Amino acid sequence: MPILLAFIVFVIIGFYYLVSSSANQRIFSEIDKVPYNHVGLLLGTSKYSGPGLINQYYQFRIEAAVGLFKAGKIDYIIVSGDNSHDSYNEPREMRRDLMAAGIPEDRIILDFAGFRTLDSVIRSKEVFGQQSVTIISQEFQIERAIYIAVKNDIDAIGFAAKDVSNVWAYANFMREYLARVKLMLDLYLFDTQPKFLGEKIVIPFVNKP
Repeated sequence: MPILLAFIVFVIIGFYYLVSSSANQRIFSEIDKVPYNHVGLLLGTSKYSGPGLINQYYQFRIEAAVGLFKAGKIDYIIVSGDNSHDSYNEPREMRRDLMAAGIPEDRIILDFAGFRTLDSVIRSKEVFGQQSVTIISQEFQIERAIYIAVKNDIDAIGFAAKDVSNVWAYANFMREYLARVKLMLDLYLFDTQPKFLGEKIVIPFVNKP
């Protein structure tokens, strides 16, 4: 039993660092160093972490997306999140806050079927036609998203939003180990695909002066 337990721990840690290594040289934390991409993919999360409490993961992702857009590093933002029932709609919430920060509505593309990171990344190519994309989230999620992207022939980079330092950060850190194990099972054992694909949506190019 101790040997089996040690093996399981070894595999879990190995998966974690394998995913991290896939993002080497692909994640940026300074806006002026981020290469240009036509589209940024903003990964969704809940706006609130409790009654009346803004989720800092959400807040920092919105700020990162706004910063990229205003710096001319992206022309459009796909906001991809969960819309599993009427009272919970991540994309619309993100659009509202992006617009409040000065992003034009016609530069925001809603993806209501981004139920998981895998769905969001694969749909950016299969539905929205992007062969390359800038993924916007915290670094831990970007690493996993880039691994999915590379596996699906998407030339992805990431812009890391500010991370969170509180009790939720520790919980997310531990959960990420399990998320990466599930990722490996999804990609290599079950060949998991997005829950929904649907008709292709064309994102137009922008005429620049």
